[in-house]
Amino acid sequence: MASSTMIRPFGLLLFSMFLLPCFAYLPGDFSIVGYAEDDLTSHDKLLELFESWMEKHRKSYASFAEKLRRFEVFEDNLKHIDETNRKSGGSYWLGLNEFADLSHDEFKEKYLGVNTGMPRRRSECSSSFRYGNASELPESVDWRKKGAVTRVKNQGQCGSCWAFSTVAAVEGINQIAMGNLISLSEQELIDCSSENNGCNGGLMDYAFSFIASNGGLHTEDDYPYLMEEGTCDEKRAEMETVTISGYEDVPENSEESLLKALAHQPVSVAIEASGRNFQFYSGGVFDGPCGSELDHGVAAVGYGTSKGQDYIIVKNSWGSNWGEKGYIRMKRNTGKAEGLCGINLMASYPTKDE
Repeated sequence: MASSTMIRPFGLLLFSMFLLPCFAYLPGDFSIVGYAEDDLTSHDKLLELFESWMEKHRKSYASFAEKLRRFEVFEDNLKHIDETNRKSGGSYWLGLNEFADLSHDEFKEKYLGVNTGMPRRRSECSSSFRYGNASELPESVDWRKKGAVTRVKNQGQCGSCWAFSTVAAVEGINQIAMGNLISLSEQELIDCSSENNGCNGGLMDYAFSFIASNGGLHTEDDYPYLMEEGTCDEKRAEMETVTISGYEDVPENSEESLLKALAHQPVSVAIEASGRNFQFYSGGVFDGPCGSELDHGVAAVGYGTSKGQDYIIVKNSWGSNWGEKGYIRMKRNTGKAEGLCGINLMASYPTKDE
């Protein structure tokens, strides 16, 4: 292990930006964000913070040069996190999660995966939108509390978010229709849904279509996740599958329509998640900044209101250490038709008709 004195000559100029006192907004429990104001006041404390962060997230590097480079990225990310927390006003906050040693470009390359360059196929039933006439929606919905959401999963460094978004919605409608919550296989979609591009991105509608036309989807236990592309295993045909009838698209640019669908079942949505604040989101009601260049598939699993702020509950696929135990609350009623981060632009859900 290299001593701290070895790093000192390489980093003094960069560290100097932290020598002034910082008056960051932080939640009362510093463990939520992973650092305290005192950590930013000296070179040695920053080194100690980095070492403790490495231990917590089981990080190791192949060389001292790589460790130094990662430390400098970590330092730059910490500066951004702290500055954002001071300016946010407390609506939401950022933290030192497992992505803190990745530059923003590296993060975007590894952890997204919706491919909007693929032409979106409109479902045959999209014009009917079965929930269009729904009225008197509940003030809040949380499908986690209704037993229709499995544990938070982790896509790893594979651009397979589209598969996780799809599976979360299918798991939800299957539990609602059949009464059983069964964790299903993202890997089967990655390997077998040929219209999509595996770890290089895809679209949820294509995945729904594959499930409906290929006899369903196997369980996660029978077809486990590899965090990489594999070969489609058709020998599992005799094993249990979960089927759907088809899928429907939610009318675009309509938060009302999204909430109508969400009041009845979990919904697959696409968002722009490539913003730096999204990378380090740690808690609260997220309100941006973000645009509407869709690049990440997630699942909306509820909605509600907290301290006067309306939000949609979104299940991510970056593990339970990101955000609020793997979830993010995204602000709604923004006044923009496309919704925050474009969440109203490309929503869809599976159907399971008896």
